[in-house]
Amino acid sequence: MTASDWKKILKQLKNKPEIKKKFLKHNKPKERKTGIAARKCERCGRFGAHIKSYGLNLCRHCFREIAEEIGFKKYS
Repeated sequence: MTASDWKKILKQLKNKPEIKKKFLKHNKPKERKTGIAARKCERCGRFGAHIKSYGLNLCRHCFREIAEEIGFKKYS
């Protein structure tokens, strides 16, 4: 299950500019510079347990699933 994303609703409101404008004013979360909500996993959308080393931008769960495909080896 993916995290809910406010951008999904924008696709539904693309033909209703006034309602879209009101939605953005009241429902868009503010941009985060630091903290747990500043980054999301690019694969599943999860906020926590984020690995940004080497520019991966994955959560630890997704990293474990695709680690060998992208060239990481498990030594222990």
